[in-house]
Amino acid sequence: MRISLNKLKYYGEHVATDINLVPDGVDVLVDKIGAQLGAVDSVTPYGNKFDGIIIVKVIECQKHSDADKLSLCKIDDGGAVQSIARDDRGLVQVVCGAPNVHVDMLAAWIPPSVKVPNTLELPEPLIMAVKEIRGQISSGMLASSKELGLGDNHSGILEVDKQVKPGTTFISAYRLEGEQIIDIENKMFTHRPDCFGILGIAREVAGIQGLAFVSPDWYKQQPELPTLAFDEELGLNVKNEVPESVNRFTTVTLSNIKVRPSPVWLQIVLSEAGIRPINNIVDFTNFYMLETGQPLHAYDYDKVKALSEGDKATLIVRNPRPGEKLKLLGGKEIEPVSNDIMIAADKQLIGLGGVMGGSETEVDNNTTKIILECANFDMYAIRRSAMAHGLFTDAVTRFTKGPSPLQNLAILVKIADDICKTTGAQIAGPIIDENNLDESIKKRGSLHPSITATTDFINTRLGLSLSAEDMKKLLENVECRVQINNQELTVTAPFWRTDIELREDVVEEIGRLYGYHNLPLILPKRSLTPSIKNPLLETKAKIRQLLSTEGANEVLTYSFVPGDLMDKTGQDKTKAFQLANALSPQLQYYRISLMPSLLSKVHPNIKAGFDEFALFELGKTHDIDHFDEQGLPNEFEFTAFVVTANDKLNKTGAAYFEVRKYLHTLVSSLSNTAELTFKPISDDMLKYPVLQPYEPKRSALVSIRDGSFLGVAGEFKPNVSRDLKLPKYTAGFEVDTEVLQSLIVSGSKYSPLQKFPSVKQDITLKVPTDKTYEAVSEFVSQQLTSAAPEQTHYQIEAVDIYQKPDDQAYTHFTFRITIAGFNRTLTDQQVAVVLQKIAEAAKSQFKAE
Repeated sequence: MRISLNKLKYYGEHVATDINLVPDGVDVLVDKIGAQLGAVDSVTPYGNKFDGIIIVKVIECQKHSDADKLSLCKIDDGGAVQSIARDDRGLVQVVCGAPNVHVDMLAAWIPPSVKVPNTLELPEPLIMAVKEIRGQISSGMLASSKELGLGDNHSGILEVDKQVKPGTTFISAYRLEGEQIIDIENKMFTHRPDCFGILGIAREVAGIQGLAFVSPDWYKQQPELPTLAFDEELGLNVKNEVPESVNRFTTVTLSNIKVRPSPVWLQIVLSEAGIRPINNIVDFTNFYMLETGQPLHAYDYDKVKALSEGDKATLIVRNPRPGEKLKLLGGKEIEPVSNDIMIAADKQLIGLGGVMGGSETEVDNNTTKIILECANFDMYAIRRSAMAHGLFTDAVTRFTKGPSPLQNLAILVKIADDICKTTGAQIAGPIIDENNLDESIKKRGSLHPSITATTDFINTRLGLSLSAEDMKKLLENVECRVQINNQELTVTAPFWRTDIELREDVVEEIGRLYGYHNLPLILPKRSLTPSIKNPLLETKAKIRQLLSTEGANEVLTYSFVPGDLMDKTGQDKTKAFQLANALSPQLQYYRISLMPSLLSKVHPNIKAGFDEFALFELGKTHDIDHFDEQGLPNEFEFTAFVVTANDKLNKTGAAYFEVRKYLHTLVSSLSNTAELTFKPISDDMLKYPVLQPYEPKRSALVSIRDGSFLGVAGEFKPNVSRDLKLPKYTAGFEVDTEVLQSLIVSGSKYSPLQKFPSVKQDITLKVPTDKTYEAVSEFVSQQLTSAAPEQTHYQIEAVDIYQKPDDQAYTHFTFRITIAGFNRTLTDQQVAVVLQKIAEAAKSQFKAE
């Protein structure tokens, strides 16, 4: 369902209740629609397609000397376009091939350098230019409806029907400033036929924002009928032979019809909705279908009469007879099935009811009299017919939702009145209303009886504590009738609602209008007594599973290491326990960190043909500086990890960030409340054995934000890489396993699974080189926390750090931000707004570019 933002504003401010339906901007409105009404597929700018198009007046028009079908036109653009050739009167010359161009008309001019609207979706849109046509200069073009993207009519240029001054923009003339189209997922409204019309959407948009909506005066169950005084009365007989399938069938005849192109505003409205304008009669039927969700059809009266017996036109609603066929609009011929609802004249079929009209009674340019039909067909019969014949029209879409028959008369009266006022037509016969609804429905003005429910019944199911008055206001905002008796509500649905039958429907309505996202989220309580397990072993098992799932391979190395390995990794052997009875001369020292053992396994695996891999090990370390109270050496539990790629792969980027990603994944998987901080390694820290293999300028100390020291992550010193034959793309981390265990013990907060697709966008910040990556990364994280939309899950991933050789003053940091909504699908535009806020904050904080 495509919704015009300007149409919503119009319904709020001018038609219904003088309220602002877009008080906080389109983004906030889209969020509310997605949360309380229906999923938003997209929000598309519409008015922008007419950028640069100017309304001009044709001052002169004469035949081209070298082409019979071309005219030389001199147009007045009010001087709106600069730097363009003009004659001494300031007029611009345009060569035009349209037969309807004439002096004093207003037209839409596409000047040079402006894109043609109907080509904007092409890979290379057409851009107007100054051209020579048969020896004459033509500056741009006078546009037809087709070039403007308002239909397929290319037989003549669009004649502007607004009395505006030359030089006025097309956008301004037709009030398209800021116009956007909100596309709401149709299947969300399966049980809400009223929401297949802009009127219903406007009402619901008001309701979900706590605003009281009042329908237009003409939209009533019992509308004011026009005064019927006919200059020419057209006889019409209507027979309904299947009242069980067609419970209401209303018609009226109109004479003095002049079929013309529709007013431009109407062409725009239909084009916004994705419907091709045809002519003023057909377009008005489509317009009111879009407004109300009620399909209509227009027949050429004279064509129907020619197929009828006697001196009157006849419309018969019936099932088909054996052997009958029908030629539909568009030329397709069908043979109806037995349960199809057909519209017929006396002599033959003229339409497939609720699906598509027949070609032999369609309105064309020669039509002078019409029959307007506004009927209600059984939704299941329409679906069967559509499936049987492969016909899926806009009318089928709406009729299969079951629109209310109580609105038919109001819509018929309104469209007849509008056609008469717009085209000069006249009502030429009484309104015929074949109404087969139950008398009780007619009397109460609602399809279903009133519903009574207590506030306790409603609050218990929603987990709320709303008062009866609160509930009444929510329902009355969407025009339900509500009476309160103590804590009991009696709710009568308005005549256009077909879905409120049970107390549970009232609960759903109140919950939706209040906002399901505002309902309390309470997990069920359970008491489980787990078996006593060793927490450290459980932690190690989780670490193994997590790292293995990420593609890493676990290795088991000796707890003893050779002295030359410690030398190659820069570790002090005097800090390690030396074994007097070593198993091998090469295994005489107890390791003081795990990383040297892991690094010693990189080159053998590269040599064995494994070009890219990750290794990890969980184990214990000891050193001579740490003893317990009994004088025994302390044991330290560590988890070490290394990632590498063969030089021949030419792996781009820094391995440091790859290893950080693994560490983030590990920590966040153990506890989604833990946040890591990375700080530079100061000179006084280099004395610790675990840090000695790492290059300080390309490594960082890792801590949990609450202050717990976790370990180190980074790339290795050049001499370590050289001596152990490590590829350039190699990095690792070594972290305290017991600190990881404490993360599990501290617990995690509940986070629901993502149901909706995520949106990924990159942001690059150009900041002074004195700003560290960690400072920038933490700043982006903080800004994202405050700027991200509610009910979303997000994450940040470093993509690139780059410094131009000729610009040593700035560093480029690129981050990939992934955002997913828990209750809706986010659009690229929503995420772009978040990135814009981050960029503006970075500009203020870091003077970023």
